[in-house]
Amino acid sequence: MGVVVIILAAGYGVAAGLLLPRAVYRFGAPPGEPWRSSCPQGHPLGGGPRGWLGPARCSGRRYGPRATRTAVLGALVCAALAAAAGARPETAVFVALAPVPLLLALVDLAVHRLPDVLTLPLAAAVAGLLGVAAALPGAAGSWRLALLGGGALGAGYLVLFVINPAGLGFGDVKLALPLGVALGWYGWGVWAAGAFLGFLYGALYGLALVLRGRARGQDPFPFGPFMAAGALTGMLLGGLGA
Repeated sequence: MGVVVIILAAGYGVAAGLLLPRAVYRFGAPPGEPWRSSCPQGHPLGGGPRGWLGPARCSGRRYGPRATRTAVLGALVCAALAAAAGARPETAVFVALAPVPLLLALVDLAVHRLPDVLTLPLAAAVAGLLGVAAALPGAAGSWRLALLGGGALGAGYLVLFVINPAGLGFGDVKLALPLGVALGWYGWGVWAAGAFLGFLYGALYGLALVLRGRARGQDPFPFGPFMAAGALTGMLLGGLGA
């Protein structure tokens, strides 16, 4: 049963990953600009299956990240979550929503932006679906702790934003809400590990940039991908522990 769940999750990750390049391009507009509705050659995006499926190419030119890379990344993330959590109700929630943080991380890497249209619905979806999972037999987490974890991590990031708005974006505060809910599901130990690892990953990346001469200590860099990576690591640890 566990192997079947992992294979199904990996297949879902591949399918979702193939859709990400165009979505990354669409939401990868610089701050202050509207979401992109056309490719670089002016042809409209969306408008049916042909608008979103297949490689992100227009007139022979690629836009957005490579579909093969996003498909592999989606498969690895979804399969890892399924392998760690096993055949439990929350596994379906985590796997189903995993492409959204992945999309957010890619957009943040591209334009240092975490769109509200993705972060806020993700928070509502994680909280609501985990509430359903908690009512099903075999669930290994706590919905109450999940909600408390989302509020606590969001509040913590809000304090950091107020103290140093130049070092942390308000989009990071909003992303902390769904990540905190997911981490809190497995308890405060997992919550603390995932939150800490996000800062650790970001600090190591910033240090590497400084040592390589590609940035100064005060230069900003996208923090969303490291928040997501820390949360993923914490959730994997939580799933294995459960």
